[in-house]
Amino acid sequence: MSVLTDLAATIAARKDADPESSWTARLLAKGPEKCAEKFGEEAVEAIIEAVRGDRGALTKEAADVLFHLLVMLQARDVPLDDVLAELARRQGTSGIAEKASRAFRD
Repeated sequence: MSVLTDLAATIAARKDADPESSWTARLLAKGPEKCAEKFGEEAVEAIIEAVRGDRGALTKEAADVLFHLLVMLQARDVPLDDVLAELARRQGTSGIAEKASRAFRD
């Protein structure tokens, strides 16, 4: 298993935990909208560190982004495996071609 797969499993296991004992449970208890908001905050912080050029700070913020992405996915019952399958489907496809194909689906 990968670190992300293990982390997604931990997040899923904490979904029903006591919000007083788990940050993850507390965040999930606030609902998908709050989880999305927190993901957005972390993404902005990562962008700021990328612009600043501080590798260490960006590394930490990127970890926060990945964690909060997994929490947001859990809040909407989207398994990490579904996201990984979508990435695998796109593998080997030009980003330009893939984006153009979405214009017809959206």
